[in-house]
Amino acid sequence: MTRVNIITGFLGSGKTTTLLHLLAHKPANENWAILVNEFGEVGIDGALLADRGATLKEIPGGCMCCVNGLPLQVGLNMLLRQSKPDRLIIEPTGLGHPKQLLNMLRAAVYQPWIQVDATLTLLDPRQLSDTRVLENENFRDQLVAADIIIANKSDTWSKDDRQRLAAWQQQFLGDRQLIESAWGNIDPALLSQPALADRAVPDAAHHHHAPRPQGLAALKLEGDARWRRALNEGQGYASCGWIFDGDTVFDTIPALEWARLAPVDRVKGVLRTPDGVVSINRQGEDLFIETRPTTPPDSRIELIHHQPVDWNVLQTSLLKIRLN
Repeated sequence: MTRVNIITGFLGSGKTTTLLHLLAHKPANENWAILVNEFGEVGIDGALLADRGATLKEIPGGCMCCVNGLPLQVGLNMLLRQSKPDRLIIEPTGLGHPKQLLNMLRAAVYQPWIQVDATLTLLDPRQLSDTRVLENENFRDQLVAADIIIANKSDTWSKDDRQRLAAWQQQFLGDRQLIESAWGNIDPALLSQPALADRAVPDAAHHHHAPRPQGLAALKLEGDARWRRALNEGQGYASCGWIFDGDTVFDTIPALEWARLAPVDRVKGVLRTPDGVVSINRQGEDLFIETRPTTPPDSRIELIHHQPVDWNVLQTSLLKIRLN
């Protein structure tokens, strides 16, 4: 029997960082698998989570619940059949709606094979001051679907953030646990908490486009192409991602400045530089940079914004900071 958790949360709430922490504290005798979905087509989280001691499957390009959940079913069935994990963690896109995913996991066909444990939803309380986020149905419904709410990034909260969190907690928390954390440092024992009784999670008003036919792997280069880009739009957001071959190297400081100054909500990437492989994670003005011990087969970066952007301008400046 595979025990399954969903770790959800809106864009920039810290899901991937939390997953990295959990993987670092995985019991040595347990076999884990990760099924990860991203809004963009390029697939940054797969690069960040690779070689962390768990089997990884990616479903890029929007909500894994689209088209009757077929991409999720395929990925889930492959993992259960091939890896036979003790625990499977599913990370939907921050713009994904949780209801169809939960319904599928609780379907009778999966009951002999999986046990659905607690759903963890990450919340950055600073987002409680952003009307645009508060009005997003996925943000609201992710919190409704949670068994445990992780109030993350506590090292960045102001007094006003804490007051807004306390007000939200009093009005909406109910019988759920709320746990404060910084950098996604949570007790792995939370994964073994039982799911609470079903709550009335609203249906999604709509999904984005159907996933790409190949579905289960992030965008790849073909032939002699040195780089390519991919676009996606949905749920009121737009994304643009680029992937570069393994011979491409970026000038370190200009690349970091490009990521810091890009006029978008969200930046994630893994880039080869003369100083080594650098992972970039930016939400708003929060920028986190880390060098990686392993070398991925390529460089890739993804931008997400709440309105259309002139991607060509950003692309021109990005291409100029290649060293070769």
